[in-house]
Amino acid sequence: MLQVLWLMLKVQIRFLCWRWRLWRRMHGMKEESTQDSMKRTLLIVRHGQTTWNTEHRLPGLLPGVALNETGRKQAARLAEALSVMPISAIISSPLERARDTAAYLAQGRDIPVQIESDLVDTDVGPWAGRVISELSKEDSAWQAYVKDPTTAPEGVETFPHVQQRVVAAIERWLAQDNLGTHPVFVAHADVIKLLLAYYMGLETRRAGSLHIDNASVSLIELDKDQPPHVVAMGWNPQPGWLKPPAPPAPAPQESTPSNHAQEIGEQKT
Repeated sequence: MLQVLWLMLKVQIRFLCWRWRLWRRMHGMKEESTQDSMKRTLLIVRHGQTTWNTEHRLPGLLPGVALNETGRKQAARLAEALSVMPISAIISSPLERARDTAAYLAQGRDIPVQIESDLVDTDVGPWAGRVISELSKEDSAWQAYVKDPTTAPEGVETFPHVQQRVVAAIERWLAQDNLGTHPVFVAHADVIKLLLAYYMGLETRRAGSLHIDNASVSLIELDKDQPPHVVAMGWNPQPGWLKPPAPPAPAPQESTPSNHAQEIGEQKT
């Protein structure tokens, strides 16, 4: 647990530094260096809320789990907040909730949404569609899986397997020359947790302790000459987050006695 807290603190410090550097660059206060231009910033987005999320029901790979009204609003708000980012590609899990979130991010950009099958959610096999609280009470196999997701019953993916396929998928996309410097990958909570754990050096079995909100974005900076840096985890940017604060409105000027007398004289004339 201490390791997780220490990693989260390091990420928070990096995030504040990243925000400051980006704000300066966006407002013309800093020229882009050669080192900055060599960096890639991965934006890892979790899909917006679904009814299954509010019911704490496991969707797994089941089709037809769509964004609810709140999820659509979340996705639209996230798209507006990220409109200031130079997104260069959008890659999504094929599941509906992820594809629909990706479609919001693509609005107003000449960028197609590309599908990556290895970004799908964890295959929970026979547990798909079940409510988590019920499984926690009734199913000893589920209880064991929650304690140690590195092992699983037949037909259920282990965390190491999910991490292996997700990291391999990201690396395949990063090998493409036309991906650009700010690709977006739209996926699911477990997928994002395991990807972050990989880049942070966190044990796979501890990835579940990370928290990733619906319609949040996590940032990973990649530099050829530096180790990967996780810059943000489960960040919920609001529209206008890069705008400088508005200056305070000037206080109303009070009339001096002499000015007040002059105003009365002018009214009489």
